[in-house]
Amino acid sequence: MIVFPAIDLKGGEVVRLAEGDMGRATVYGDNPAAQAMIFAGAGAEHLHVVDLDGSFAGRAENREAVEAIVAEFPGYVQLGGGIRNREAVEGWFDLGVARVVMGSAALKDPQFVKDMAREFEGGIVVAVDARDGMVATEGWAEVSDVPVVDLARRFEDAGVASLLFTDIGRDGLLKGCNIDATVELARSVDIPVIASGGVKGLDDIHVLSLHARDGIEGVITGRALYEGKLDLAAAIAMGARA
Repeated sequence: MIVFPAIDLKGGEVVRLAEGDMGRATVYGDNPAAQAMIFAGAGAEHLHVVDLDGSFAGRAENREAVEAIVAEFPGYVQLGGGIRNREAVEGWFDLGVARVVMGSAALKDPQFVKDMAREFEGGIVVAVDARDGMVATEGWAEVSDVPVVDLARRFEDAGVASLLFTDIGRDGLLKGCNIDATVELARSVDIPVIASGGVKGLDDIHVLSLHARDGIEGVITGRALYEGKLDLAAAIAMGARA
């Protein structure tokens, strides 16, 4: 099971939001590339980066920071945030991003996402972000009437690399990952699932790793790392045993 340390970008800085609220951002640094290298030094081979401003704008807003991260980080960078057209997808792959995450586009233009998944094999991750079980989009500012499982199943035959499932109500709050909902989703679809939102410590990593055979491919963690509640090297070692 892959452990993805997270770097969320807002105005070029490394931040974490509470429940996806841009007004509740905690700044953890002003050098995203340096933070990426700290994670690499702890053994991280995968990184999850989010252009938060881009999520709301629908276009890249922290490109310079992403470019610096990709240039420095020796492993695989997974990027999300405002990636909603072919030009954006191609541009990030050309830059060296390993996988791109698409959320709003998956709900509003699923055929486009399917086309991208087929064209860029293994490169497209679909974000299924949930608030009370329903899909949220536009930087989590809008909640649809589409259940998470229904959206996920639309992409089962499209060659999507993974589903990124986030329980918004827990994200950035250190409440613990919504393991039940994550495992239920993984068991309901044939696409690997990445858990996200609320990881508070090594116990979350351990329990999720027990469900690797159910289809849990990885877990994203941010605030727990930045606030010293989770040791990244220990988490990576635990995930590797899954």
